[in-house]
Amino acid sequence: MSLPILEVRDLVKRYPPITAVDGLSFQVLPGMCFGLLGPNGAGKTTTMEIMEGILAPSAGSVSYRGEALGERFREEAGILFQATALQHFLTVRQSLALFRGLYARGRDIDELLRLCSLEALAGRDNRKLSGGQRQRLLLAIALVNDPTVLFLDEPTTGLDPQARRNFWELVRSVKEQGKTIILTTHYMDEAELLCDQIAIVDHGRIVAQGEPRRLLREHFAAVLLEFPRAAFPPAARSLPLQLLETDERIEITTDDLDATLRTLIGAGVPLASLRMRPPNLEDLFLELTGHELRA
Repeated sequence: MSLPILEVRDLVKRYPPITAVDGLSFQVLPGMCFGLLGPNGAGKTTTMEIMEGILAPSAGSVSYRGEALGERFREEAGILFQATALQHFLTVRQSLALFRGLYARGRDIDELLRLCSLEALAGRDNRKLSGGQRQRLLLAIALVNDPTVLFLDEPTTGLDPQARRNFWELVRSVKEQGKTIILTTHYMDEAELLCDQIAIVDHGRIVAQGEPRRLLREHFAAVLLEFPRAAFPPAARSLPLQLLETDERIEITTDDLDATLRTLIGAGVPLASLRMRPPNLEDLFLELTGHELRA
């Protein structure tokens, strides 16, 4: 088994009287995309900033290749922050050259432009980039030192669906080069697509951890039925089923679809608005945290 490239042990961060991170422990193996998921205020960004060496923990430790975070980690880590200010009046190429000059070793600028689909934008002023173009530039900047480990903190927030999918493809191409990625995101489809392992954090603690598909198998039956709340008779809500009510819909999970449908029909539940699908990470997220997803 590979030794972890990053290890978090009993991590605590206090902002009295609040404990933002409350005893987190996990390992990230080389070449893995590891997702830290959780609602706003759960402690995931604080955990990321401690892992990046930006914040000091109140207790616990983070190690990189078995050592405390130090010069080697700083040379071998790349970070795409939630918010990064780019210098005005510089072009995309000039911005990459500026950040490349901060490191003794790294990648060729033309190679980065190709990797992040920025060749046609190399001469464009930073101020004239769209949201998706800007995120591609910030990813290229995070890769200027050819990092071994890459931190992506909510990298697609605010992007349109097409820009998000383009960014996902870039992240997958980076991962295929053997990079280790630590990702935070509010988009469960993003985590399900990109992450090999996830940890769901709430109130500073890990409430679930593992491979996404395994976690779904452990927490859910095979099929999830959805009804609009308004179309589900109130009397049927007392049926002996695994039923979850939200503001907008009724959800039922079941391993025996035929028997469940017979029960619903017998109770006079109209099936015209029924939707069937397998459970996903959003279902798991809501079940474990009790929060709606918020960007």
